[in-house]
Amino acid sequence: MNNLDLSIKISGEAGQGLQTIGGLLSKAFSRKGLNVFASQALQSRIRGGHNWFQVRLADRQVLAPVDSTDILVALDKESACHLKELKQRSIVIFDSTLAAIEPPKGRKLDIPLEKTAKDAGGTKLMSSAVAVGAVLGILELDINVLFDLLRESFGAKGKEIAEANIKVAQAGYNLTYRKIPRNKLLSLNNANQEKKMLVGGSEAVALGALAAGCKLISAYPMSPSTGIMTYLASKEDEFGIVVEQSEDEIASINIALGASFAGARAMTASSGGGFALMVEGLSLSGMTETPLVIVDAQRPGPATGLPTRSAQEDLEYAIFTGHGETPRAVLAPRSIEDAFYATIKAFDLAEKYQIPVIILSDQFIADSLLTIDNLDVDNIKIERHILSNEELKNTGDYKRYQITKSGISPRALPGNPHGLVVADSDEHDEEGHITEDLDYTRPEMVKKRNRKNIGLLKEMSAPLYYGLKDARNILVGWGSTFGALKEAVDILNSENGKVGLAHFSEVWPLNNKYFNFLKKAKFVCVVENNFRGQFARLVAATTGKIIENRINKFNGLPFSAQEIVKEYKKIRKKNG
Repeated sequence: MNNLDLSIKISGEAGQGLQTIGGLLSKAFSRKGLNVFASQALQSRIRGGHNWFQVRLADRQVLAPVDSTDILVALDKESACHLKELKQRSIVIFDSTLAAIEPPKGRKLDIPLEKTAKDAGGTKLMSSAVAVGAVLGILELDINVLFDLLRESFGAKGKEIAEANIKVAQAGYNLTYRKIPRNKLLSLNNANQEKKMLVGGSEAVALGALAAGCKLISAYPMSPSTGIMTYLASKEDEFGIVVEQSEDEIASINIALGASFAGARAMTASSGGGFALMVEGLSLSGMTETPLVIVDAQRPGPATGLPTRSAQEDLEYAIFTGHGETPRAVLAPRSIEDAFYATIKAFDLAEKYQIPVIILSDQFIADSLLTIDNLDVDNIKIERHILSNEELKNTGDYKRYQITKSGISPRALPGNPHGLVVADSDEHDEEGHITEDLDYTRPEMVKKRNRKNIGLLKEMSAPLYYGLKDARNILVGWGSTFGALKEAVDILNSENGKVGLAHFSEVWPLNNKYFNFLKKAKFVCVVENNFRGQFARLVAATTGKIIENRINKFNGLPFSAQEIVKEYKKIRKKNG
């Protein structure tokens, strides 16, 4: 499997089975131990509109899409827009009764998908299985792995339906197996390594929440965050988690706050528009010092924006939104795997510091799939930071909002037999009672709450550095751009570019000491999926260093490494 880096793109209208085909291919490859990264571009329509699903196979873990396509499964006429991505060895599969495609290069395979399905004893709805079989036939992958998947997928609908899909998939496989000269693409006939986990971004966040001991999520469906709630709903009975679909996002955050106040680890999830409705609740979390985890799966705005596309446009909003001055932490996972561990850390920080913690995901992370070897759950330690009844009994005069050096007050749960817990959204004294003592209590409470930032700064991880250690040319990124940036650094260094990458996945508060690399660098460029250069602005506010070189993309699509390399070279040439 050396030198394996293969891109398969399924393109067509919503409703033509793109996700089914892409999902089955991704699972089949992962079952054979291959490295998979799958991403999708969707239009916000129930049917129609041109969409695509890209499955990338490699001999190493990859975390980003590529601009080229080796196998194109074209299900509609608009798929012709992808012909420019083809290489000399590429293969195009299409059904001329649905869409006649004339590729300028590569090889075309006119496969009657619907007719093949019917001739094999199935229905036209099973044409997706024909397409999957055809792709696996080209690659000579063991077809039995697909048969197992079809039995699993359709087993609940009856053995007959599963076996019918198997026959149809075999027919598609027979049409292409060893029909393509072997100098065209690598053969996967020897792929038989230990199977890998195939995890989606929303699943990773949900799994992290379960591992962290989350007992309630309240949310209102809003793409691309909905998958977190639906996955957790499927695990309600198994893990004893309550999943509440609330009437709106205002209710969502307040339900979660109530559960957290009562002692349960709780979270809510939405996208930017829904998060905007949660802002008063976020400030309530800060004033009452109630732990809360909030997921903002970003999509382009403002307003409804592009509901099914990706962006990094909510960074400044997540950090600064809310009336008053409320300490918080903001984490931005760099990958699907990282999303699992970031969610666990979010719950731990929220509870330790009694603050809201925001996880900035995005559509790219949420709707992509990644193969990983395992998730390390053995080393997860959950610390609740809640006083036990015995500790309370020995405390004596309990004060919920006791002024402390760290800013963290002792937390007890309401209804305990040894200490009265009083909470209020107004300013309050150490015992929790409303106060308007402006000379002492108000200033001291503000300082107490904001002293938490001192501890939080120490909790924030340093940026991940990748590339040449002595590089004087530095790319800077945050969140989901990591995969494309990492690959771009590899490409540039293969051309003697002498480039390094400083990538942040914990973006607030920012620790000034983590920017020492700026002192040695000759050329620095910040890469992010927004127009304004929000992280570059944060760096300037934190360090006083204005980074003028920026690569910004804001059309709703994620970066590819090739795009970053191209723009990097343009800027370097412009700067001389």
